[in-house]
Amino acid sequence: MRDYNKNIVVTASVLTAITIAIGAFGAHGLKQLVDAEAVATFETGVRYQMYHCLALLIIGFARPIPQTTQKWVFRFFIFGIVFFSGSIYLLALKQIIPFSVSFLGPITPIGGLLFIVGWLRLGYGLFSLK
Repeated sequence: MRDYNKNIVVTASVLTAITIAIGAFGAHGLKQLVDAEAVATFETGVRYQMYHCLALLIIGFARPIPQTTQKWVFRFFIFGIVFFSGSIYLLALKQIIPFSVSFLGPITPIGGLLFIVGWLRLGYGLFSLK
């Protein structure tokens, strides 16, 4: 019997490694391709992705958090990363992407909302512990 949620911990570990690679690209390669505002926007996506990857890692190891809560928070955070950070990455790269990504503008706040709902679901799960 494991004392942690293997699926969440492994996913968080892989996503954290990917986040570091994306961040390194943003810090070292992106400045030559886009303007400073786009780099700052890109860094926001990296920062939020890293926060939520680390939160998932902690949640995966936290035995007192009910499994149902872990699963829902995992889902909200993963989709939040894809929608929020993913759309920010593409929007920051719009100067060099050969097609329009302006349709992604409304997707970013949906990702932010998913992060908020994930945190609220975590709070509810912890509050309802007996």
